[in-house]
Amino acid sequence: MPKQPAFPGLRDAMKKKQTRRELFLAGLVKGTQLAGGVYTPYPARMEKRDPFKYFKTSREIIRLAVMLYVRFPLSLRNVEDLLHERGIDVTHEAVRYWWHRFGPMFAAEIKKHRIAGMKSSRWRWHLDEVFVKINGERHYLWRAVDHEGEVLESFVTKSRDKKAALKFLKKAMRKHGRPEVIVTDKLRSYGAALKEIGAADRQETSRWLNNRAENSHLPFRRRERAMLRFRRMRSLQKFASVHASVYNLFNQERSLSSRQNFKRNRAAALAEWRGLCTA
Repeated sequence: MPKQPAFPGLRDAMKKKQTRRELFLAGLVKGTQLAGGVYTPYPARMEKRDPFKYFKTSREIIRLAVMLYVRFPLSLRNVEDLLHERGIDVTHEAVRYWWHRFGPMFAAEIKKHRIAGMKSSRWRWHLDEVFVKINGERHYLWRAVDHEGEVLESFVTKSRDKKAALKFLKKAMRKHGRPEVIVTDKLRSYGAALKEIGAADRQETSRWLNNRAENSHLPFRRRERAMLRFRRMRSLQKFASVHASVYNLFNQERSLSSRQNFKRNRAAALAEWRGLCTA
């Protein structure tokens, strides 16, 4: 016996090009009744949901645990011990769950707040790639850094050929526009990919020009050793993206500023972190 549709008259009514309000009044679609007997075929706009609503642990503790795990080269049990020193009794599995649940959420909000101030990132980009082993298999982490050390994009691929470089460049340019200068090493994949998108004249290659991109891998390398490698490509991509956003927020380059300016910028970064995902 053929399956009957949930609303038998809906298909015929849509063929007659009836409006959604007419369909609602006919009982074929759901809607919302407002005050005064006024009906709208669309549900009322919902308020922003609190992501911490159903958690017994306070949001301050969750933010602190995620920051410690992502920002510093600590294991899950190290974070558990540090929180215990503060009188906070949580397990390392709770820290793992919080990082997986809230890490991408925090990173997305950091990017949203910083994207307006990154228009100057189109001036000069530094591109570099490093290999990362996943279950004994070599993968490549591509990274784009601007002239001030801001990590613009992190991307994981299984190879470092022209196709992978082209995919990485298109993803970065789609988010941040085209830079005036692109500094790379002498990997041929960069030149082939830039030639295909018509930006070969913007490429610069030199022995010491790309130190900023190469140095940007160091915090991630320290964090990688504490995590005892990655098991899946998706996990590497997820952590690299979250780590880049947290690094951008707290990277103050203290050697280039006075003590007072550093303290002021650090306090501002901590205040922004504590205000993430507030309802």
